[in-house]
Amino acid sequence: MRLTWQTTRLELGEPLRISRSVMAGRDAVWVCVEHEGARGWGEALGSTRLGLSADDIGAALARVARPWLGRFGEPESASRELAGSGASGLPLGVRAALDAALLDLVGKRAGQPVHRLLGAERAPAAVTARTIGLGGIEHAAGAATRLAGLGFTVLKVKAGAPDPAHDLARVAAVRDAVPHARLLLDPNGAWSEAQTMELLPRFALLGVEAVEQPIAAGRPEVLARIARHAPIPVIADEDAITREDVLRLAGRIPGVNLKLAECGGLRAASRIVEDLRGSGTEVMFGCLTGSSLGIAPAVHLVDRARWVDLDGHLLLAHDPWTGIGGSDGTVRAAGHAPGLGVRRTIGAAR
Repeated sequence: MRLTWQTTRLELGEPLRISRSVMAGRDAVWVCVEHEGARGWGEALGSTRLGLSADDIGAALARVARPWLGRFGEPESASRELAGSGASGLPLGVRAALDAALLDLVGKRAGQPVHRLLGAERAPAAVTARTIGLGGIEHAAGAATRLAGLGFTVLKVKAGAPDPAHDLARVAAVRDAVPHARLLLDPNGAWSEAQTMELLPRFALLGVEAVEQPIAAGRPEVLARIARHAPIPVIADEDAITREDVLRLAGRIPGVNLKLAECGGLRAASRIVEDLRGSGTEVMFGCLTGSSLGIAPAVHLVDRARWVDLDGHLLLAHDPWTGIGGSDGTVRAAGHAPGLGVRRTIGAAR
C-alpha cells in the first residue's frame, strides 16, 4: 500500500468569530491510501487549539503512519488493526484521517458504503445545525432569516460577548426572525459558573433548546454540577475530547459533543456511542471547519445522535469535495456510493 498526502488551504466564506478567536481559514492535509489502483481519502485539519499544524500532521504520517502501514499486505487488515490499538503514537486528528482513508478504501474495494461496513443498511441522514457567529444583532437576525429560507430548522448561535446582554439581544432577534427554528447556544467556555446559572434561565425563556460548554474546559465536576441544575440540557464540548473524558461525564451530563478529529476517528466515535448507551448521556456529532471529505465520516454515524452539528463544509468559500449535502439543512450519506461517498470537485483524480 502507498501512503501520500497533500496540504491545502481552506478559506471561509466569511470570518467566523467565537468568544476566544476569529477564524478566516485553516490548513487541511488530505491523506490518501492507495492499493491495487483504488484510493481511499481522509482529511486531517490543522488546529491551534489542539496544537496540531499541517507540518505536525505530515511529520506524524511520515514517522508513524507510513512505516506502520507498510506492515500490511492489504487495507482490510490495516483497517481492523487501526480500529484497535494499531499505529500508537499518532495524534488523534491524524489517526482519524487515516481511519477514514482506510475505511474509504475498504468500502470501495467491497463496493459498499461505509455505513454498511458499520452495520447500517439505510444511508443515515439528519438535520444539521447551522452556526451563526458572534457579531451584530441585525446581522444575526438577517443570517437566521437567510438560513431558514434555505431550509435550516436548527440554528446554533455563538455566545460569549463581553456584555451578556448583547448575547441575549442577539438570541432574541434570531427568535423573532425565525420563531419556529430550534436554537442551540454555544459560548465556547466564555462564562463563569455564576454567570451560567444566572443566564441559562433567561435563554431558556427565549426558547434555547440546549447549551454547549458554557464554562472553560478543565473543570468537568463543575460542568456536571451546572448540568444538574440547568433549565436546559448542557452539552460538554471542550471537556469531552477523548473517550476517557466522555466516560468521566457519562450519566452526569445530558450530552457530549463528539468530534471525530478530536476523539480519534469514526470507529473511536462509534465505540463511545456504545459506551454511552443507557447512561442517560446523549450524543451530538460536531466538527471542525473543514471540507466535505473531513465531515463525511461523521455523517455515516448521524443516525446515532440526538443533535447534529456538521456544517463545517458549509462555512467554506469553496468546498473542494462534495457528496454529503447539507446546503438545504440536511446532511446525508450517499446511499449506494462505495466508501465515504465523496468525490473531488477540482484537481487531481480521486
